[in-house]
Amino acid sequence: MNNNNVQVGEIAPDFETVAIYDEESYNIRLSDYRKKKYVVLFFYPLNFTFVCPTEITAFSDRFEEFSSLDTEVLGVSVDSEYSHLLWTQTKREEGGVGLLNYPLVSDIKKEISNSYNILHDSGVALRGLFIIDKKGIIQYSTTNNLSFGRSVDETLRILQAIQYITENPDEVCPSDWEPGDETISL
Repeated sequence: MNNNNVQVGEIAPDFETVAIYDEESYNIRLSDYRKKKYVVLFFYPLNFTFVCPTEITAFSDRFEEFSSLDTEVLGVSVDSEYSHLLWTQTKREEGGVGLLNYPLVSDIKKEISNSYNILHDSGVALRGLFIIDKKGIIQYSTTNNLSFGRSVDETLRILQAIQYITENPDEVCPSDWEPGDETISL
């Protein structure tokens, strides 16, 4: 890993690269989402592996929930856009992920993973997840080891808490807060 120290409360490192969505490749920049949407940016080690497709498809299957919260989901790995395209063109029951409801971002040069300080010594990304607000500020980050996946439910819960406190700056959300639960006034 590098010595970057990306922290919550700081501007998310910008990037420009190629992504695959709906069987098409296109250029993508993180900064294009500023002032428009929240972003759930998650990294995973590699396409065509064991844990990764469970996460990729779980986020895709729940994409409408993220979309209803004015949020874009972006999945990033060190694979090429060609590998992403093949993986999305391969049906789930045949070891692929099928068409997804969000883009897969290519980090073939490993610059994005490096800038977010989640590049593992083996050359793949750890399972890093960052929630970035509309100002481009990292509001939440978590990193898992390579062997276990993340919870889409927890990601949605944290996103909703971030959005709630953004809209209600005189309140804070206690442990295990869910939408509709009581908050604490400052």
